Amino acid sequence: MSGRSAAAVAAQVEPEGLVSIRVGKQAFGVPVLKVQDVIAQTAISRVPLAPPEVAGSLNLRGRIVTAIDMRRRLNMEPRRPEDTFMSVIVERNGELYALLVDDVGDVLWLANDQHEPPPVTLSADWKNLCSGLYRLEGDLLLVLDIEEVLVLGRGVQHLTNAMKESAAAAELEPAGQGASE
Repeated sequence: MSGRSAAAVAAQVEPEGLVSIRVGKQAFGVPVLKVQDVIAQTAISRVPLAPPEVAGSLNLRGRIVTAIDMRRRLNMEPRRPEDTFMSVIVERNGELYALLVDDVGDVLWLANDQHEPPPVTLSADWKNLCSGLYRLEGDLLLVLDIEEVLVLGRGVQHLTNAMKESAAAAELEPAGQGASE
C-alpha cells in the first residue's frame, strides 16, 4: 500500500470531533478544532445597521466578539426574551465570533466513514451551512460548515441584488408600458 493510500485510509478511520449543540429542536455539530471556548449567557450590545443575524457584540476577556444569533442565521423562530442561551466561540481570520445557541452538549468523536452528505430534502438555506450529517440514536446531527455560517448578510445581499435587478428592468421598459397595462 502506498503512503498516500495509507494516509487516506487513516483519515477515514480517524474519528471526527464535534461539539454538539442544539438550536431549536435540531442537533448540530461544530468541528472541535474550530471551537475556542464555550461561555454561558453574557450581556450583548446591539450593533446598529448590522446584518440581521448579528445579535450584537460581547466582551470576552477584553476582546470584542461578534455575536451571531444562530436561530436567525438558520431562519428559525426567534428566541423568547426569557430563554437562556450559550455562546460557542469560534475564530475566523483572526476575528472571534460567538455562535448563540440554545444548548451545548458533549464533544462527540464520530467515525468519518459514517459521515454522510447533507440530505437532498434539507432546505437550501441549511444545506449551504452544513457539510454533512451523522445519524445518531433517534437524532440527526448536522455538521455546521463554520466558514459558511460566518458569511453574514447573505439574505440582505440577495434582497439588495433583487432590488437592483428590479430597478434595472424598470429602466428597460418602453415608455408607457407599466405593470398596470
